This record gives sequence, C-alpha cells and structure tokens, in this order.
Amino acid sequence: MDEVLTDLERYGWSVQPMFLDAAASRNLKVECADRYNDGSFRHAGVGRGEALQVRKEIRGDEVMWLDPADASPHQAAYLSKLEELRLALNQRFFLGLFDFESHFAIYPEGAFYKAHLDRHAGTRERVVTVILYLNEDWQPGDGGELKIWTTPEGRDGSFEIIEPRMGTVVCFMAEDFWHEVLPATRQRMSITGWFRVRAE
Repeated sequence: MDEVLTDLERYGWSVQPMFLDAAASRNLKVECADRYNDGSFRHAGVGRGEALQVRKEIRGDEVMWLDPADASPHQAAYLSKLEELRLALNQRFFLGLFDFESHFAIYPEGAFYKAHLDRHAGTRERVVTVILYLNEDWQPGDGGELKIWTTPEGRDGSFEIIEPRMGTVVCFMAEDFWHEVLPATRQRMSITGWFRVRAE
C-alpha cells in the first residue's frame, strides 16, 4: 500500500505486481469467466448519458458492473482491500474520495481500446483509476498490454508498456494520463475501477 502512495506522490501512477495474491486473483478470474459465459456481460460503450454508444472501432471490451451490495465473498475481499487504499489516499492527499465503482472487463481476441482519458469531459467525479489484471500465464505476444503516457506532454511524450499479468495492479490519476489497451491476441481479463468524489 505504501508503495502505491509513494509512486502516486512522485509520478502520478504506480504499477504493483502481485498486489493481490495468486489464489485471490485466480478466484476472481474464475468468477469473471463464469459470469461472461452465463451472458452477464455487455458491450462497453464510449461517452456518457444519452451520448453513450457502442463503438467497436474505438473499444472492443465487454463489461459487467460490480454491485458492492451484492458482491461475492471474493469480490468483497478485493473491495475491502481497496477500501483500505481509499482511506490511505484520503489521509495522504486529502482527495475527498467517497466511493469506488468498478466492473469486470473482458477483451476478446482482437479487441483493443484506443487512447483516452478516464475522466469524461465536463466531469470530475473519477479521480484515481485502479486496474487489477486477472490473466494467468500471460506471455509476451498475448497482447492486451496497457500503454500509458507518463509525462505532461501526453501522447507526444514518453510512455510505458505494462504487461497485464495476474495479480498486478495499476493506479493512476484519472484526468492526467492518456492510456490505451493494445490489441489482445488471447482473451484478456481485468477488474477496472475508479475512486470517485461527489458530483458538484
């Protein structure tokens, strides 16, 4: 937890391999796959509100939103860990984070998500992005890496390529960092979410 806080303070982003242990990550992976196979996922859209639309030429993932009030024991354990992180972020940075919204995400083979920011235009609710990867035995060539631009120059600056390995967590400030998901050559799973502040 301290490493995440230190990285966010210094760089605005953090990568933590094995943030979640293998057994806990595997349990979430199994749940993600089961819910996908039972038809609980929907194609993700771009935009918000009435402007929301499915645009597979921009993003090709499918998602299932998680309901904390109806969370499985494995989901609840992960969300409890993130609640500890929320409290630590507020204590360290006075961010005023009040909740966490998240979804399972699956990128089928060939799917991608073009470069974007996680804070919708005209909104400020999403403050910190958190991604947990659930890809067991990921190998170079499997695709689905996260490309994140790490300087104020945005997409004209330097970037990092992050492998979506099981148990790895990536955190970054939602309004500051352009990022994209590179095309997957095998199914790619994650839980993606955002710590939020109250809407004004």
